[in-house]
Amino acid sequence: MVANTDIVRDAPPKEAGARYYQLIFILALLAAFGPLATDMYLPALPQIARDLRTSESAAQFSLSIFFIAVALSQMIYGPLSDRFGRRRPLLFGLALFVLASAGCARAESAGALIGWRVAMALGGASGMVLSRAVVRDRFSGRESASAFSLLMIVMGAAPILAPVAGAQILPLGGWRGIFWVLLAAGVAALLAVGFGLPESLPAERRSRAGVRAAVAGCWRLLGGRRFLGYALVLGFNAGALFTYITCSPHVFIALNGVSPAGFSAFFGLNALGMLGAAAFNRKLLHNHAPERILGVVLAVVLLAGLALAVCAWTGLGGFPALVVMLFLTLSSGGMAGPNATALALEPFGRAAGSASALLGTLQFGMGGLAGALAGCFGAESAAPMGVTLAVCAAAALASLRLAAAGRARPA
Repeated sequence: MVANTDIVRDAPPKEAGARYYQLIFILALLAAFGPLATDMYLPALPQIARDLRTSESAAQFSLSIFFIAVALSQMIYGPLSDRFGRRRPLLFGLALFVLASAGCARAESAGALIGWRVAMALGGASGMVLSRAVVRDRFSGRESASAFSLLMIVMGAAPILAPVAGAQILPLGGWRGIFWVLLAAGVAALLAVGFGLPESLPAERRSRAGVRAAVAGCWRLLGGRRFLGYALVLGFNAGALFTYITCSPHVFIALNGVSPAGFSAFFGLNALGMLGAAAFNRKLLHNHAPERILGVVLAVVLLAGLALAVCAWTGLGGFPALVVMLFLTLSSGGMAGPNATALALEPFGRAAGSASALLGTLQFGMGGLAGALAGCFGAESAAPMGVTLAVCAAAALASLRLAAAGRARPA
């Protein structure tokens, strides 16, 4: 495993001013491309199927292929950014996102839309990977965890606002108008990076390995217990979130008779819970180490997940109990991501891009797999969702023990 303990400190968050929050806002915009490019056009899928004279499953495939392409393309941007710096790969990716958004808006067939969606994923993944790498370049330790928490608060508004915005755009500009809005967001991000985000990885700290060797090095990172443990914590945390996203529409609307508007309200409430947990995490970091917070949080997530599984399996407490346990499980999980990300990336200086890419790939891969598995175990009750969330919580806590064993070993 190749690790680097170089530390580049920026102003600590408690002492930072406008430049710090400008940096966080730009990074949050970059990290939000994933939820923006997925959630905003969800209300338009039936209209897309009608207009392009295709099946709804084909329209939905444009969403599935996006996740797959994002997971794979992150492994490209990480090593490239370690070799050439953060700005050039980021500017290329954003330009590709803008071009692909225009292609989606002008698509005349399902095949063309799917192809341009793959290009959107290839471009948008740059922001998702390199926003984490830039945080690691500039901060370390508690400062890094605090920055990731603030990043999550800002970017967490995207999954709340994106479906609402898409539903508002749909009557005015149709589904094509949604992609024109995404194009505008891409242009805004391109300008923000071009004029407001300086290079965070100077030439003397860049990797000199070839890109092929750097890609191979990504997989060697998994040989370290510490990195693997925290990466699995993030992966299983994503598995719980993807399971909720996949199963909740059926559980709420089909099984419990919640209206689409009511479902949106519940969806927004859980998202706000995760944002509130991230904000609380920033407060805790002033007095507690991120590894200690993470241990307590994952124990709480496991207890809430087990209670959720019992309520979903037995019907105990009915729908209200299910809603409360789901809120506690997801909100507590909102504190796990920032701390686990900071701890996973802490030992890496030159290889922060590669390590960040591998984290993103595992999150999307494990999250998508967990959501797909939960959907395969029947739709007669909420039990598959509840049990899958509980299993993910238990696996995340077990993965933390693996990371702790890695921290105890000498470097």
